[in-house]
Amino acid sequence: MADDGEAFPAVATAPHNLEAEQALLGAILYDNEAYVRVSERLKAEHFYDPVHGRIYAACAQLIGKGRLADGVTLKEHFQRDGALAEIGGASYLLILLENAARLTVHASDYAAQIYDLHVRRQLIQVGQQITSGAENAALESDAEALITEAEQRLFTLAETGSASRGFSAFEIALAHSIQSAAIAYETKGEVSGLSTGYIDLDRKMGGLHPSDLIILAGRPSMGKTALAANIAFNAARARLESPVGQAEDDERPAGGIVAFFSLEMSGEQLATRLLSDYAEIESDKIRRGAIDKAQYERLLDASRMLQSLPLHIDETGGIPINQLMARSRRLSRTHGLDLIVIDYLQLVTASKSRGEANRVQEVSEITQNLKALAKELKVPVIALSQLSRQVESRPDKRPMLSDLRESGSIEQDADIVLFVYREEYYLSREEPRMGTEEHLKWQRDLDSVRNKAEIIIGKQRHGPIGTVEMQFDSRFTRFSNLARSD
Repeated sequence: MADDGEAFPAVATAPHNLEAEQALLGAILYDNEAYVRVSERLKAEHFYDPVHGRIYAACAQLIGKGRLADGVTLKEHFQRDGALAEIGGASYLLILLENAARLTVHASDYAAQIYDLHVRRQLIQVGQQITSGAENAALESDAEALITEAEQRLFTLAETGSASRGFSAFEIALAHSIQSAAIAYETKGEVSGLSTGYIDLDRKMGGLHPSDLIILAGRPSMGKTALAANIAFNAARARLESPVGQAEDDERPAGGIVAFFSLEMSGEQLATRLLSDYAEIESDKIRRGAIDKAQYERLLDASRMLQSLPLHIDETGGIPINQLMARSRRLSRTHGLDLIVIDYLQLVTASKSRGEANRVQEVSEITQNLKALAKELKVPVIALSQLSRQVESRPDKRPMLSDLRESGSIEQDADIVLFVYREEYYLSREEPRMGTEEHLKWQRDLDSVRNKAEIIIGKQRHGPIGTVEMQFDSRFTRFSNLARSD
């Protein structure tokens, strides 16, 4: 703390090491190979002394053009720009070269220290901004929003060490692409992402891929929450049953750590659903206590099996999008994160409410932030969405992209749009009068679609659209693979 009682450390006392900066620059001037070893991580803005940053940038410019960067070429470079005096003249370049021969082997160590001190200075700056924001905020400001903003700044600093990630070389993106292709090849083209647990759906989508925003939509009672919970459960259970040390030749992904934002149901209700599925006991019987001793024992066994499930539930109703993002980042940092599920999109609130008239803008902000979150954390995000009532007015009630509420922003930002449709639900409510020919035909039609569901892929940015048929057991709200002759 400064002696004059200032609230924050003076700039002159910010963490730095001028000797390390001088030693690194001298090593680079003596042997340009030292720059190659440190350039991937160290940038000019990481230096404390602006003069050192300018010299490092000049070295980068010369070496990047295939030219030699030494005392002579740097002198010419700064003379041409009329800035030689600003860096201390040719004499300062000679000072940097003193004893440089024995320092080149330590170039990486000096670069690591310079970068670490840069991050420390940024941390101090973030601390100042947090304190200033808390002290000077207007009375009507939301303290929770200040906390969320602070968490976001700290997360960005922890992940990147800088306020902005900026450009990256194409070769990095190319390497990631080849890696994904290799995984797809090794898994025989079936699942290169996180498995949903459903064979036909995985074949159509290749699994759930990092950075994808997946919209799962359907009318009420179609089972979209059940499907999302099943996918989350399958991923978490696969992680639980396939620890980190799984065999390298295992073709199936090892599942993942899941964050489930249950904005409509409580955590207890969601847990009851999963217990019902796993123990194969109807959830309504569990709630009413209408189970026998054997079923109760089976329920206890199921709870013991699932207590270590890497599934984290947040049941905050009407959670603001900035808090949802902050909590996801926090979970990613503390426990790891492989999948985010949000039930459902229309219950998330924007960071600043715009009223009913601008709900479309709010949803647009939410979907854009969810897509950004998927890219930032490199995880798939599944967001459930309601459909408009216009579905009910059509003879064929299979949903389409235009049925999405606030469909413009949702359809635009989503990488994949899935619809859940169950013909049985609608047909069972259209029973004709008993004993008529229409009733016999209705019974045959109902039997043909009983316990069946369609997952309609309405949009897939990187793959085909189409329909996947699945089994649906309403007793346990469970989707499962449809048995086939092949």
